[in-house]
This record gives sequence, structure tokens and C-alpha cells, in this order.
Amino acid sequence: MIRDGQKTRLASTELVLGDLVLLASGDKVPADLRLLSVRGLQVDESALTGESVPVEKATASLPIETPLAERSNMVYAGSFVSFGQAEGIVVAIADATETGRISQLIESSTNLKTPLTRNIDKFSKSLLYVILGLAALTFAVGLGQGESWIDVFKASVALVVSAIPEGLPAIVTVTLAIGVSRMARRKAIIRKLPAVETLGSTTVICSDKTGTLTENQMTVQKIYAGGQHYTVSGIGYAPDGEILINQQPVDFNADGHVALWESLEAGLLCNDSHIEWGDGQWDLVGTPTEGALITAANKAGLTQGNLEQLPRIDTIPFESQFQYMATLHELDAKRSLNIIYLKGSVEAILQRCVVYRRRHRMLDAQGQQVALNPAAVEEEVAGMANQGLRVLAFASKEVATKRSLDRNDIDRGLVFLGLQGIIDPPREEAIAAVKACQSAGIQVKMITGDHALTAAAIARQMGICSTEEQVFTGRQLAQMDEKEFAQAAEQGMVFARVAPEQKLHLVKALQSQGEIVAMTGDGVNDAPALKQADIGVAMGIAGAEVAKESADMLLTNDNFASIEAAVEEGRGVYRNLRKAIAFLLPINVGKSMTILIAILLATVLPILPIQILWLNMVSSVGLIVPLAFEPKSGQVMQQLPRNPREKLLSGSLLKRILAISVFNWVVIFGVFQWILQITGNEALARTMAINGLVAAEVFYLLSITQFLPSLVVRIQGKRTHVAYAPAIGIVVVVILQCVFSQWSMMNQVFDTTPLTFIQALICMGVGLPVVFIALILQRFDPLN
Repeated sequence: MIRDGQKTRLASTELVLGDLVLLASGDKVPADLRLLSVRGLQVDESALTGESVPVEKATASLPIETPLAERSNMVYAGSFVSFGQAEGIVVAIADATETGRISQLIESSTNLKTPLTRNIDKFSKSLLYVILGLAALTFAVGLGQGESWIDVFKASVALVVSAIPEGLPAIVTVTLAIGVSRMARRKAIIRKLPAVETLGSTTVICSDKTGTLTENQMTVQKIYAGGQHYTVSGIGYAPDGEILINQQPVDFNADGHVALWESLEAGLLCNDSHIEWGDGQWDLVGTPTEGALITAANKAGLTQGNLEQLPRIDTIPFESQFQYMATLHELDAKRSLNIIYLKGSVEAILQRCVVYRRRHRMLDAQGQQVALNPAAVEEEVAGMANQGLRVLAFASKEVATKRSLDRNDIDRGLVFLGLQGIIDPPREEAIAAVKACQSAGIQVKMITGDHALTAAAIARQMGICSTEEQVFTGRQLAQMDEKEFAQAAEQGMVFARVAPEQKLHLVKALQSQGEIVAMTGDGVNDAPALKQADIGVAMGIAGAEVAKESADMLLTNDNFASIEAAVEEGRGVYRNLRKAIAFLLPINVGKSMTILIAILLATVLPILPIQILWLNMVSSVGLIVPLAFEPKSGQVMQQLPRNPREKLLSGSLLKRILAISVFNWVVIFGVFQWILQITGNEALARTMAINGLVAAEVFYLLSITQFLPSLVVRIQGKRTHVAYAPAIGIVVVVILQCVFSQWSMMNQVFDTTPLTFIQALICMGVGLPVVFIALILQRFDPLN
């Protein structure tokens, strides 16, 4: 840096406004700088703006309303210089920088409660009031009937113990934990446990484009050379694929493809990058655009190694003010010939392909120099650009032997070779995942720092948007009022060139309309929106640390398909939780009704407090935990997301709980009174009532799980997953009930008595009708 006219080196924390900073390739920008001079400066701002490739910088003044991603005369703290040199004056430091403003946005963002935690909070409070009310009623009625306050107090405590679903916290935690494990196997790491269920209720996914929906590997897909159109198959940097014409592979041994060959050769030689094999994959060393050119040439059989007969002599590096790169190569030493290759923007190349009298020249398919129509080339460029392709042009020029290259050598006289259209293609699995999400009633919106044209083209390929009216830019959003912004957030499907605060605003706007929003991101600019979203999803590979810390979930493969898989698992988790509630609450309500009615009728308690504890802590928990291991239904992603405002205990679920609760009460109260009247033995009556209830629990569990249906399918010889957890739980509970009933020590502790075989069969028989009730309820309120 330069301070007081002296060149010196200081820590970035010591910079003040007005300091002059010198930047060179490889430097990290220490503060927000207004550029004063540049030489071929390219800056990686991906963490701040989401731009997938280094941005070319200049010094020209810009309007004050220019979006962040388009401020070419500024560089920002935390970004990296990938190429060139520059001088800039410090205009913002610390919290006043763009990065500092993002930090403030993160602090202002709120961590919202998930739908599950909100519902459980409401349910817990409601249940507390109901239990306390019933306990007070029981106590008052008992005293009114002349019972001793000690007996009435014990009965009230028994009612409270029977009503509290002790197993609910355990099953919620276990179910969520199993969901975390299943998601981890599908490349999604959950950082906050309740986020597991939130995924299942997601109604909108706001996804980044680069690397999440796309491969994050630039690929040549279209080539125009010699007046002919070619397509290139394959994606990424692996040399897998072919160059096709009319959907047939090009035969380079035949005539008619000379211009294509020369264009590929130019892209390979006028190049400072290389691709190498390592760790089981092809890795790029250099810039993504040059990597795409190398791969395209490799698919034609051209490699940097087999072009050693054209050694490079000199280079003119790319500079933004000239918009091209040029290399000089030895062509024929015997004939004293060299060749210059040029690559760059179409405008920069075309204006140099003039031979004389402003006539342009190009290489035709047979390798002959013919007249070039610039308008035809520009039409081809427009066609590629409309498909979201970034277009590079190529030219060459033979010159007499020389050892250096200057700009005068390439001012005119070059021969146009062709165009190559490059794009970061969408992932095939991401396309399928987007379709699956849409089938499941989930909107997928793209939020990106890339150009609107490129973003819209990718979105159309993936089925995210279909019309231009669904595409909005950051500049358009900045001019909207609150109402217009909310409408755009709801109707728009692609948001390009958006600033960090606009991403945050988009999430808030969607949430204000009742949407459950999942937001993906990998950069510093995404962190505020990730924290605000109902579930923030950060990229585990390419994600910045601040983005990971703000997120609820990490993708270990940075792939959108993993989000769809996690949503699927999240829906399965919610269904299992719903099953657990449908199983557990009827048991508690049935026991509570038994005690309450016994008090109201002034009869002997059919079940004692210590026996209630046994049922709550052993039998019920032993049967409810297997529900956490239930596999997800095959139709889980063919159904619409549940209403975010839906209560944990919906109307249909309450009816189910009430119906099963009444049956459980009939079993306990009925069996107790029946056996008591026959035998007069309270211990036997209670023992049979308890075992009758456990039998009903077992049959109800089999009615709502997929164990028996999947077992039947397996027996029929078809491939299916059978979850044996319900069977294991049933076996364990049956053994414990045998110990509870038949072991003398347990008889003394729990005031029970051994049962005969016939009595045990009677207990099983009274529990069996719950199967038919469950089948009827399943028609109106399916749990699977």
C-alpha cells in the first residue's frame, strides 16, 4: 500500500479511509476499494455475489444504483485477485464494508421456531391445562363424595400420571435422531435436530444455481465453425463424450471439418490452464472457461501433449480493455513460419479478421479462406446467448518467424475460425429432483448471482420456469415497494443478480405469506437468508464457514438431489411422529378416563398408580419406539405438503384418538368390572385389565405399521424392505408382561396375580376388535 507517498506493508486492520492499496494476483482484498487503475484485473467475488467465474474489473464510473454484482470499478473485502494488478483507494473498512453489512444482517436475522417445536409447545400447554383441570375435578368430586383427602389425592395423582404421555419426548427424540441418521446416509448432515421434521413440511425451496443445480464445471455444448453447427456431448472436465453433427459423431479423417479442428486447436493452445487426473477424478488447474475448451479438444482426440510440435513462443495475456488473449507458436521452422492464435469476445475477434478494404475472412469447412459475413456470426452468437451460453470466438494468423508478439501483429489480418458456446450445465439428478419436488407440491425457486439470461436458460432446462415474466433481477426488485416485492417473491421463479439483503427480504416475504422456506447457499452473501429461513441448507464442500454456521443442514456433495432426498426423509419422519401420537395418546386418555369415571362412580380404581407407571414406562414405550424405525411410504413424494398452519392434533387425528381411547377405556373398565363380579378378586381383575390393554396396544400397533403388509409382499417373493422393529418390540413387551403377571416378586411389587392360559387368551381376545376399528379409521384418516 501507499500512505503519505511511501510504499509500505501494513496489516489490514490498520487501514484507514483514503489509503492507496496495491493489488496483485493471489492477493486477498483487505477492504472495500474504489479502483483507480487496473491491468487485466480479475477478481473472485463468488463468496460475496455468487458469480461463478472471476469478474473482470475496470475504472469507469457507474451509476450509484448499479447492483453489487455489476460494480466493475469496485473490489470488496474478502474477495481474491485471480489475475492482474490494480491500485485502489480505501472507501470502507470493518463493519462499513459489504462483508461487514452482511455480518450485521446475520445478527438481525431471527432463528424461527420450526413447525414441530411450535406445535409441540402449543400441545404441551393445552395438555397441561387439561390434565390440571381434570385432576382438580377429580379431587373436588372425591372430597364431595366424602372420601378421605389422602385417597382422593392418590387418585388425582394417578390420573395425572396416567394422562401425561411420558413416552412422547422419547419417541420424538428417537424419531428425529433416526431421521438424522437416514439423511446422513443420503448426503445431508443435520446440525439442528428439529430441522429434520421441518424439511417434511417445506413448501418452497430457494436454491442457489452454481454447483447446486448445476455441475459447477463449465462445458462446451455448441460449436459453430466453417458455417456448420456442432454439438458436444458429455459434461464436466472428463474427456467423455463426442462432437456431433446432425446427431452423428464427426469423422475427422474425412474432409469437411477443418475449421472445427482449427477452432478446437486454437482453444487448446491459446490457454494457460490444464486438467489432471487425481483422486479418481479430473481436476482443473486454472480457470473454468479454459478448462471447458481443453475438454472439448480432448473429446476430438486433441491433447496438449500431442501438440508439442507447436511450441509456444510468446503470449499476450487477457486484459479486460482489449477482451482477448493471444499466443504465438512455431508452425514450420523450415519455412520460417509462425502462427498466432487468438481467443476472446466476438466483437474483439471480428474487428481483427479484416484483410483489406474492410473485408472479413473465415476458414470454411474444407480449410479454404472465404469471405465472412459478420452479421451471420452475430446471429449465431445471439442464438447461443439465448440458450444461456457464454460465447468465445477464435481466430488465427500465419506470420513470418519472430520471437515476440505485440498488439500491432493482431490488429488486422486474422482469419476467423469459429465460436464455442460454454455453460455450466444442470445436473441430471438435480433435474429429476426438481421434478420430484414439484410433484410433491413444493415450489423450487432459483436465486443466483449469475446473469438473468444464463439463469433463465438453466431454469427452463430444469423445468423451474417457463416464461420471462417469472424472471426478476436485483435491479428490478430494488425498484419495487413492499406489496410489489411480496407479489414478485410469490410469482417469480428465478431471481438473478440479487444482493444479500434482497435474498433475506425474499425469504421474509415468502414466510409472511405462510410458506415454509428452505434456503440453500454457499457464500458469505447467503448467510443472512440461511439463518432467516425455516431451514437453511449450506454446501459442505464449497460453502463458506459463515454460511455453514448459519445453516441447519449441510450437503456433503453440494447436490440439489440431496435436498429432495432429505425432504422425502423429513416427510417420513413426520408421518412416524403422527403415528406415534396416534398410538400413545389413546393409551393415556383411556387410562385417564378409567380413573376419572371410577372416581365419578365412586367405585374401586380398576388400575393402581404403580401399575400405570409400569404401563407408561415399559409397555407403552416398548411398543412406541419401533414406530420411529418405520420405513417411509412409497407415495410420500406424490402428496402435497401439509398445511403449515395445521395443528399437531388435527381434526381427523383427534377423532382417531377419541375412538381408540374409548375402546381402551372399555377394555380396562369392562374387563375389570367383569372379572371382579365373577371372581371378587381385585388383583386378578386388575391384572387381566392391564393385559387386555397391552393386547389391544399390540394389535393396534400391527394395524398402523407396515410390518405385516411388507412381510406378506416378501413372502410372495417380491423385493421390499421389511422393518422388523415392531416384531422385536412386541416380543420384548410380551416377555415383560409375562414377568409382570407370572413372577411372584413382581406380583408383590405391582399387586398382580398369575394368569392361567385361558385367562391370557381372554385378554388377547378382548384386545382383538381394535384391529377392525383401526381398519375403519384408516379409510378416513390414513396414517401410512
